[in-house]
Amino acid sequence: MIMAPRKRNRHALGFLCCFGGSDLPEINLKDNNPLQFLEFTVPIPPAEELNARFSELVDELDLTDKNREAMFALPPEKKWQIYCSKKKEQEDPNKLATSWPDYYIDRINSMAAMQTLYAFDEEEMEMRNKIVEDLKTALRTQPMRFVTRFIELDGLTCLLNFLKSMDYDTSESRIHTSVIGCIKALMNNSQGRAHVLAHPESINIISQSLRTENIKTKIAVLEILGAVCLVPGGHKKVLQAMLHYQVYAAERTRFQSLLNELDRSMGRYRDEVNFKTAIMSFINAVLNAGTGEENLEFRLHLRYEFLMLGIQPVIDKLRGHENATLDRHLDFFEMVRNEDDLELAKRFDVVHIDTKSASQMFEMIKKRLKHTDAYPYLLSVLQHCLQMPYKRNGGNFQQWQLLDRILQQIVLQDERGDDPDIAPLENFNVKNIIKMLVNENEVKQWRDQAEKFRKEHTELMSRLEKKERECDIKTQEKDEMMKTLNKMKDKLQKEALELRQTRDQMTDLVAQLNEFSHGGNISFPSPLQLPPGGPFALSSDVPSSETLPPPPPPLPFSSSPPPAPPPPPGGPPPPPGAPPFFNMGMPPVSTTTFSSSGMSLKKKSVPQPSHPLKSFNWAKLSEEKINGTIWHEIDDLRAFKMLDLEDFEKMFSAYQRHQDLLTNPSSCKQVSITACLLSDLWRSFPLFTLGDHATMLHPNRLLHE
Repeated sequence: MIMAPRKRNRHALGFLCCFGGSDLPEINLKDNNPLQFLEFTVPIPPAEELNARFSELVDELDLTDKNREAMFALPPEKKWQIYCSKKKEQEDPNKLATSWPDYYIDRINSMAAMQTLYAFDEEEMEMRNKIVEDLKTALRTQPMRFVTRFIELDGLTCLLNFLKSMDYDTSESRIHTSVIGCIKALMNNSQGRAHVLAHPESINIISQSLRTENIKTKIAVLEILGAVCLVPGGHKKVLQAMLHYQVYAAERTRFQSLLNELDRSMGRYRDEVNFKTAIMSFINAVLNAGTGEENLEFRLHLRYEFLMLGIQPVIDKLRGHENATLDRHLDFFEMVRNEDDLELAKRFDVVHIDTKSASQMFEMIKKRLKHTDAYPYLLSVLQHCLQMPYKRNGGNFQQWQLLDRILQQIVLQDERGDDPDIAPLENFNVKNIIKMLVNENEVKQWRDQAEKFRKEHTELMSRLEKKERECDIKTQEKDEMMKTLNKMKDKLQKEALELRQTRDQMTDLVAQLNEFSHGGNISFPSPLQLPPGGPFALSSDVPSSETLPPPPPPLPFSSSPPPAPPPPPGGPPPPPGAPPFFNMGMPPVSTTTFSSSGMSLKKKSVPQPSHPLKSFNWAKLSEEKINGTIWHEIDDLRAFKMLDLEDFEKMFSAYQRHQDLLTNPSSCKQVSITACLLSDLWRSFPLFTLGDHATMLHPNRLLHE
C-alpha cells in the first residue's frame, strides 16, 4: 500500500547550522569593525522628520520585516544616534574611495592577475587580506545602493574569477576564507542572493573550495551550500555542484570527500567538532530540504547513497566526541531515518525491513508481486541478472552501475519527466519509454480490434449491398406501380365520364319506360327525384294491382349486381340509341314460369361457367322465400338474353390477372360500367308492392328478408 508523502516544515531544520526560522536563511558574519555610536552634535529633529530620515536609512539596509520592526521600535535617541553615525561614516574623507564598490573590484582584479606572477610575503598577504575583509564588511553594512552598484559592475564574476585562479598558497591562506565570506555577505542581501543563484557557475565554483585544507574555508563553503538547499530552486543546484566537485576532485562518488572528512581525526578538538558539525548540518539539509520535504523515495534514495559510503559506523564513532551540538545533528539524522524506514515498512505491511539483507528485500518484493502481472518480469530481471558478465577483479562493475542508474531514474523521475536529482542517464526519459511500452501493448490490442472491425465492416458492406439491391428492386416495383396507378387513374377518369353519359342515357330510358308503362301498376320516378344513394330511385307509392317483372336474381358466377329489369312483355321495343345493357340479346338457357296465384316456384335453368369464377358475397334466397317478391315474377330467360355471359365469364374468372386487365381494357371498362349500372339500378328500386307483400330490392334486404 502506497502512503501519501510526509509533509515537512522548514522549522524542522531550525537547529541546523545558520538555518534559523521559516524565512530565507541569513548567513551571519562577525564584524571586525562594529558601529561606533557618537555623541550628538546636532539636536534631535521632530519625530516626524526623524522617522522619515530613519526610514530612508532602513530601506538602504535591505532588512527583513522582522528586523525592520525591531529597528523602528527603537527609542528616538537610538534612531538619531544610528542615523548620525552612518552619515558621519559616509562623509569621512578618508573612506570616500572605499565607499564605492569600484575600488574593491579594481583591487581584487589586480590581485588575481598578480598572484600567478609574484610570490608575496606575509605582510603583503595581510594587506591583500585586509582589502577583501573591507569588501566583506562593506557588502554587509553599506546601504543598498552599494550592493546594487557592486552587482551592476559584475563584482560577483570578479570574486569567482579570483577563486578559480588562486595558487596553492592563496587557497590555503585567510584570503580564500575572506573571499568566501564576501560571497556569503552578498547572499545575505535579497538582490545579491538572487544574483548568485542566477549565475550559471557560481555554486559549482564555490564547491571547488572544499578541496582546500583550511578548516574555516570548508566550514564557510558548507554553510553556503546548506543555506542554498533551503532556497527555492537551490537544492538541485547543490546536488549539481557536488557532482561537479566529484569530477573536479577525481572522487568515486559525489559525497565521498565529505564522508572521508567526517571520519578523519584532525587532532584539534574544537576545529574538528566544528567541521564535523558543519558536515552533518549539510547532510541533513541535503536529505530533508527541497524535494526531500515531501518525497519519501527521494530521501531514501539520497540516504542509501550515504549508507553505501558507510555513514552509519561513522555516526556511531562521532558519538564519542560528546558534543551537544554535534549530537543534535546526529540524532536528527537517525530520527528521520527511523521514520522513513517505518513508513516504507507500512507499504509492505511489516514492522521493519532490513535494507542490508538482500534475501529479506527479495522476499518482500516477491510477496508483493507474486500474484500480479509484474511477477513474470521480475523473474525475467533475475534470469538476466544471472547472465550478467562476472569477473572476480570487478572489472565489469559498470554493467551493474548502469542497471542501478536505470532503476534510480525509474524511481525518481516524475510524471513530467523531470529529475529532482541529477539524471543518472542523459536522454533517458522514463515516461516516454513507459508510454512506448504501453503503446506497444495497446497497438497489439488495436490490431486485434481492427481485424475484428474489418470483418464486421466487410459483413456490413455485403449486407448493405444486398439491401441496396433490394431497394433498387423495390424502387423499380414502386415506379411500375406508380405507372400502373397513373394508367388506372386515367382509365378511371374515362370510365367516370362514360358512366355519367350512361346515367344520362339511363335517365332517358327510365322516362321512356314510364311512358310505356302508363297502363300498368308500376310507375318510375322522375330523374329529378333521384335519391342520393343512386341515380334511379323509384317512388314508394307504386300501385299493387299489377305485377312488374322483377330483376333477375344474382348469377352464381358473377361478382357484379344483377342488371336492371327488362321492360314488361308486350311493351314497345327499346328506343334507338339505348345502351347495350338493354338491347343486347342472349340465347335462352331455360325458362322459368311462376303462378300468379302463389303456386310453387318452378326450377330455373341457370347457365354454368366453363371454369371457376370469383366469389360473390350475396347470399342466395331459398326457394320458399321467393314467393311474394319480385324474383317470383321475373323473366330470367329474358334477363340472360340481355347479358353477355361469355364476357362475364372471361372478366370474372378466378384465374384472371392484373396484366390481363391492362392488355384488355375494353373488357374491364364494360364490366365496370355494367357493375355500376346494376348497383345503381338496385338502389333505384327501394320498394315494390306485389299483392299484399312489400318487398325491398336493396341487396341487404334480399339477403336478410
